[in-house]
Amino acid sequence: MTRLMARDEREARIDDSADRIAYLVLSYGLLAIVAYRGLVERVASWELLALVVLGGVVGLAERLRHGVASPRWLTIGLFTLVVAAAVAAILALMRP
Repeated sequence: MTRLMARDEREARIDDSADRIAYLVLSYGLLAIVAYRGLVERVASWELLALVVLGGVVGLAERLRHGVASPRWLTIGLFTLVVAAAVAAILALMRP
């Protein structure tokens, strides 16, 4: 479909904001489903967890490609990854 009018900055900003909110709802919803299945049903949902991780990796790759990921942003992301791996290791060792 062809647009009769050009998009303005406000419309593009609203689209970006809506996409961001939709991504957050989807990611946290998937994480909640994974947590529920793991804690209540005792079922591993690796495919859903992989979707969440893949979404983050794709977003990071796009930011790196366009050069908008600052060194501070990358440091915080790496720190988060290390803390998450440590928590996962502790939980794995505590599980009977």
